[in-house]
Amino acid sequence: MSLTEQREGIEAGRLDMFVDGAFAFILTLLLIGGESIPDSTDKLLHALGGIPAFAICFFQIAFFWHGHVRWRKRCHSADASGRWLSLLLVFFAMIFVYPLHMVFSGVFAWLSGGYLPSNFVVQAPSDMRTLFTCYGLAYACMAGTLTLLFRDAAKVAMRRGLDSLGARREMQIWSVPAVIGLLSALVALLMPLSVPGWMWSIPGMIYWLLFLIGPVTDRFDRCHPQA
Repeated sequence: MSLTEQREGIEAGRLDMFVDGAFAFILTLLLIGGESIPDSTDKLLHALGGIPAFAICFFQIAFFWHGHVRWRKRCHSADASGRWLSLLLVFFAMIFVYPLHMVFSGVFAWLSGGYLPSNFVVQAPSDMRTLFTCYGLAYACMAGTLTLLFRDAAKVAMRRGLDSLGARREMQIWSVPAVIGLLSALVALLMPLSVPGWMWSIPGMIYWLLFLIGPVTDRFDRCHPQA
């Protein structure tokens, strides 16, 4: 191993440790018990009521973190664009965590008829517009950043004469949630405030389109069997 490769390996390891630590810190912001340990059974049951929302939020954060792990498997170098895009991903994740928790705690409170706790209270239709717009934009920014990371990995692979199909495949996969997040935010912005309350579930239901990741991946695999 040359000195350059050794240095790149050290720099890549430091970047990965920073990103992993940042995502771990973001998860602590979702602690079901809040800032203090419950000191009574009532407070304990109230805290435990936040487990369903916490579980979904945990999965969402882990989803994006694992995307960065998969990028590192495709790109072992420590170039400047990969470094800055990784930092940008952490930046967006720290913004995403707040609307993420508000959305899912509100959803489970609504589904349970208020039995499961939520600190988020909808006071006007404009609250739903703001929440889904912020959520969709943050979601799209994180997925878009991962798309750019895999695009950069593909460029690095081609520059070094290596196979870039795997990175290009991942790039197409992450472009799907990026577009869906933007679509959800756009629907929330354009929806009139006078619509019936149930229609504010539409921006959230748009995320069911994530199933399109499967057909997009299958199409890429058919076009590039060697991937």
